Amino acid sequence: MVSVILLLIIIFTLPSTVLSISALIEYSVIVALVIFLFILLVRYFAILIMAYLYVNEYTFSEEEGITPFVSVIVPVYNEEKVIHDSIKSLLNLNYSNYEIIIVNDGSTDNTKTICESLVGIRRGKFSDVKVTLINKENAGKATALNTGIAFSKAEFVLCMDGDSQLLPDTLNTAVRHFSDERIGAVAGNVKVLNRKKFLTDLQALEYIEGLNMARSAQSFLRLVNIIPGPIGVFRRKALEDAGFYSSDTFAEDADITLKLLSKGWKIYYEPSAVSFTQAPATLQQLLKQRYRWTRGIIQSIRKHKRFLFNPTLNFGYTFVLWTMFYEALVWPVMNIAVNTFFISAALAFGFSNLLFFWWAGLALLDMITALYCIAVEKEEFRLIWYAVIYRMFFILIIDICKTMSTIEEFLGIRMTWGKLERQTNSVYTSISGKL
Repeated sequence: MVSVILLLIIIFTLPSTVLSISALIEYSVIVALVIFLFILLVRYFAILIMAYLYVNEYTFSEEEGITPFVSVIVPVYNEEKVIHDSIKSLLNLNYSNYEIIIVNDGSTDNTKTICESLVGIRRGKFSDVKVTLINKENAGKATALNTGIAFSKAEFVLCMDGDSQLLPDTLNTAVRHFSDERIGAVAGNVKVLNRKKFLTDLQALEYIEGLNMARSAQSFLRLVNIIPGPIGVFRRKALEDAGFYSSDTFAEDADITLKLLSKGWKIYYEPSAVSFTQAPATLQQLLKQRYRWTRGIIQSIRKHKRFLFNPTLNFGYTFVLWTMFYEALVWPVMNIAVNTFFISAALAFGFSNLLFFWWAGLALLDMITALYCIAVEKEEFRLIWYAVIYRMFFILIIDICKTMSTIEEFLGIRMTWGKLERQTNSVYTSISGKL
């Protein structure tokens, strides 16, 4: 109907229109701007509304409390700077029925020695906790996780990263959702630990607004598309159905999530299951991380591509794949093209005022969204001001990286796993249950 109305407007106004190249370009710019903003607003508010509905449902729902035995799997590779603090946070959990299994994936630094000093029966918050160490040859995070899961005899496993530090209520709040037999996994809430720097603060806002809000919206439909590596709790039977972790992508967390969804399992997001993780502190490290994320997600989508074009197999799963396809491939290219087009047109045809209002409108939208997300998560208010440059600069740089990664993935250019350079503990935000 909108297309018909626009067509009629063109037909009736065309006879009185003076045609020129500059007028055509100006008209195209305005139309493109309106269409882009419309798509942006629909995308934003669809996510925001579903996230609000999820928070409302979460706030007033009551879950049956259960305390099954849980194995916490900690894969480590060259984590000598952080592993002691990670295990310390696990021993402080408000849970009494769990064990810790550290899997050393062939570390070449002092990680093995530090882990050996942690092995044994350790005093937890409510009971003694058994800490076990498994040493293996380096073969990647996926094999390390599978090794730990195979060693465990628990019905539920919590998988995390070697640098993750969990808040005390993480395990207690996550496992209660497994009272619903349809839930195969619970995704946790990832937050940036090493803040107080410009780039890491921007990522802290991104995690809160860009990732956790989207995960809240997806959880309303019980279709979370990525269980984050730093914190995910799984039903063992669901992992067995999915065939456990695989090493054929660079995003094993995205791949295992898609495999769970393909088997009909539901995935829930628990905002109180918080894992603090280190974020890249330099632009080079950040782009390196996002390069791997993007290629890994595309590899996961291609691996499950048969579901893209046949929604009759699993409609919810097909919907998740299409949203991932859009976010990973379509949206970054669209964002770059639109920004380039608008800026070029503004400079060439004197639209500088329009360009300013466009940027100010997007910044205002991001600030409002950031305010909502920070209020919901009781986060640091100071992060809101980063929204002024969040979309027009930070997200644009990330989207350029995603686009280049996509091109290289489809060209088949070889890539290596790479590893984020860990920082010393002195840069950490203190974890005490609150920021």
